Amino acid sequence: MKMRRRYLLAGAGAAALAGLALRPGVRGAAHSGYFSSLAAALRQSPRPSDATTPVMVLDLDRLQANLQQILHLKAPGMPLRVVAKSLACVPLLKRIAQQAQTQRQMVFNLPYLLRHTQDFATYDLLVGKPLPAGAAQAFYQQLRPGAFNPARQLQWLVDTPERLHEYRQLARALGQRLRINLEIDVGLHRGGFADTQALASALTLLQDEPLLEFAGMMGYDPHVTEIPDLPGARSHAAAQVQRVYAAFKAQALAAQTPEQAAALTWNAAGSPTFHLHSSQGAANEVSVGSAFVKPSEFDLLHLQSCQSACFIATPVLKSGPFALPSGVEWIGQAVRAWDRNQRRGWFIYGGQWRADPVSPPGLAPSSLWGPSPNQQLLVGSGLQQLQPGDTVFFRPQKSEAMLQQFGDLVVVAGGKVVDHWPVLPPMP
Repeated sequence: MKMRRRYLLAGAGAAALAGLALRPGVRGAAHSGYFSSLAAALRQSPRPSDATTPVMVLDLDRLQANLQQILHLKAPGMPLRVVAKSLACVPLLKRIAQQAQTQRQMVFNLPYLLRHTQDFATYDLLVGKPLPAGAAQAFYQQLRPGAFNPARQLQWLVDTPERLHEYRQLARALGQRLRINLEIDVGLHRGGFADTQALASALTLLQDEPLLEFAGMMGYDPHVTEIPDLPGARSHAAAQVQRVYAAFKAQALAAQTPEQAAALTWNAAGSPTFHLHSSQGAANEVSVGSAFVKPSEFDLLHLQSCQSACFIATPVLKSGPFALPSGVEWIGQAVRAWDRNQRRGWFIYGGQWRADPVSPPGLAPSSLWGPSPNQQLLVGSGLQQLQPGDTVFFRPQKSEAMLQQFGDLVVVAGGKVVDHWPVLPPMP
């Protein structure tokens, strides 16, 4: 009997030790020096709302460092086209364009396109997705007189023979010369001309129609870095991009004079792949957008020397021990006892963003309480030392659409709020 009791006690002790081994370790800390500085800058801002409502903070110092790194990674002499949808703020776009010494931008919708003709009247604009011909018609109807000349500065993207016929009809109806850039499928398979026969038909139509001008091609290839890193898979995809693009380009050039060929746009890439295009390849320009501010979905190997330059900052409204509502308090008590990283709870101003809490470290949304766009609950160990009125920082997963959810960007440099930049209205 004594021996059996000894075995039982030993088994219970082993089970207890195993349970303790599985128990989550304690995580969390107060803000780092960087985020403490950001929080202090918001508190000292001339706009009190910067510290009392959710805002999007733009770190100008980090933006500048990222820009220089991207220019270093880009092939020497390769022109850069800035992607407006990922950086939907006119002062931000102007700053990047000025620093990168480029007047090329990619625009994705009619409202932004019309705005760009006023704010970027000397720039070359490439539409980044094939808009319905009706949208192009509305553009010419709403275009305000000014320095911008669409017959010289605007390229419409066309992805199918059918859409090209629609643009020809529009050009004839308007009596307006349209520059056409053909989207080609270089492996993403999201659309675009995918075979030589369809491309030949499009090139013939462009050559025969005096109101349509062939302006070049766009081959988008973000799939290359998304392919699983199996032996040879990514390198094969990257080589296919170059091979397909070069073949389509050669087919198009066969119908061009040397003077015409020199003026054509061969657009490629995006933030995931701009570094893969050399000046000896098919492309003669690369597009970059999100990498300049580096949201979390762009934590890519070639961008590891860049830092996130934008954060959501929001105040803590309420603080206390983590607790669930009446009727299920016992579950909250059990969770709090088991997981020391759920001992404390903080309700913040807003929430449910496409973003992740990054400071103070060790915070997480409560899976038991559920998300809320009004007052989201974050849980943690208490080592974060947060009180009502303190600031929590989130890192956006994307810059596209996210930059525009909080009003003016709060621009910080040298540890101080130095400006407020208006953003463009959210638009698909």
